[in-house]
Amino acid sequence: MKKRALVSVSDKTGIVEACKTLAELGYEIISTGGTFKVLKEAGLPVIGISDVTGFPECLDGRVKTLHPAVHAGLLAMRSDPEHMAQLKELGINTIDVVIVNLYPFKQTIMREGIDFQEAVENIDIGGPTMLRSAAKNFQDVIVIVDPKDYERVFAEMRADAVTMDTRKYLMYKVYQHTAVYDTLISTYLRQKLGIEFPEQLTLAYEKKDEMRYGENPHQKAASYSEVIPVKNSLINATFLNGKPLSYNNINDTNGAVELLKEFKGRPTVVAVKHANPCGVASADSIFEAYKLAYASDPVSIFGGIVAANGTVDADTAREMVKIFLEIVIAPDFTDEALEVLRTKPNLRVLKCVGVGEPNPEGTMEFKKCYGGLIVQEQDRGVISKWDVVTEKAPTEEEKKTMEFAMKVVKHCKSNAIVIAKGEQTQGIGVGQTNRIWATKQAAEHCADPKGCVLASDAFFPFDDCVCAAHEAGITAIVQPGGSIRDKDSIDKCNEFGISMVFSGSRHFKH
Repeated sequence: MKKRALVSVSDKTGIVEACKTLAELGYEIISTGGTFKVLKEAGLPVIGISDVTGFPECLDGRVKTLHPAVHAGLLAMRSDPEHMAQLKELGINTIDVVIVNLYPFKQTIMREGIDFQEAVENIDIGGPTMLRSAAKNFQDVIVIVDPKDYERVFAEMRADAVTMDTRKYLMYKVYQHTAVYDTLISTYLRQKLGIEFPEQLTLAYEKKDEMRYGENPHQKAASYSEVIPVKNSLINATFLNGKPLSYNNINDTNGAVELLKEFKGRPTVVAVKHANPCGVASADSIFEAYKLAYASDPVSIFGGIVAANGTVDADTAREMVKIFLEIVIAPDFTDEALEVLRTKPNLRVLKCVGVGEPNPEGTMEFKKCYGGLIVQEQDRGVISKWDVVTEKAPTEEEKKTMEFAMKVVKHCKSNAIVIAKGEQTQGIGVGQTNRIWATKQAAEHCADPKGCVLASDAFFPFDDCVCAAHEAGITAIVQPGGSIRDKDSIDKCNEFGISMVFSGSRHFKH
């Protein structure tokens, strides 16, 4: 039988050169549609798919390769005499090479204003079917889905020895490719239908980088981006300066970015160390906000990550380079600010347009556990009610600070306490196994806690936190409420003249 290759690609990168190589190696080339036209214009001898099937393309091209003359030629096992006899009897030639990639469904659904029917029309049917048939018969059919593999495959074909390892690798690439393709389609449909927790969950990601190591030097690591890029995503930020991002860099910076999104419309700077905020402040400018965030904890910010929701100017940059920082991320930087920041060659500078914009409704969070995955909707909102439970009510200034502090404590590892004054954190207690320790830790980190507001991510199980707050000079407390001992805490606040508000919203973060 004649050696034949079937070629039909939407990504035409290198396809003319690939088919020239196939022709030189003695293959007849079968093609369809736009690929057929490109190869013809390049002067290559090409056989139309209808000349193979004996049946015209129909239904606006929906049906062209879905035919026994194609799939029998792909699936016949060359080592099986009965298979080969049947092909001869039916007058069907084998197809020995398949180069196929699929309709650009991803690019289609990413276009602004795309309607549902147009998206559906870009679901490929024949392509995945050919790929899967060819890959199933991997020992006899060479199947290429990725132009990056041309060089490797053709080098082995020229040597007349496409190895079994290469064939299995190409088989893997096919099923990976079609799996991601189907996941894109199902994800698009799931989002359109508003299905939050499907019976089977499929996710698709593309590798961005292989990292030097993971959380620790002995752990391997890589970063992945969602196949459909997300706007204002850290993982897709523009890298402007410094060393490559590490696993810890991404994890910690993500924490800073997610907290920053709480402060849309108000210039805010967030400093993070080991995935927890160490200084947060809002002000009338990014410059002032940075100075206040730094002053919140000038010790912990050293070696930390700074995220800003406004343009970083030269004055702010000059303040930043006074200490060692790992990362600065912002929606933009002035040219002069970049010059200043680049005087620190290892400082990672990331531009992420819209970095402070809140995530869309329906955003889900995923956490891997061995053998499974837990999924939840993102914690949205801060205070669901405003219940003043003490004899003394908070002042208007304290109310503003309560909301500010609750936004911060929501992004601290539990058990967590945040002490703040105005729009500036003063002390943060995080990740403690009991709430009183978190309270004492936060108070100890304050330069002067007197007259400050204290926010708790969950209710007080006892009145000991109120007592500790009183000792520190705290004048107002905001917490979710809901403990069977709430009255004990309320009574203590009344005894000490502290105002307390129940927010009705717990914000555990583990």
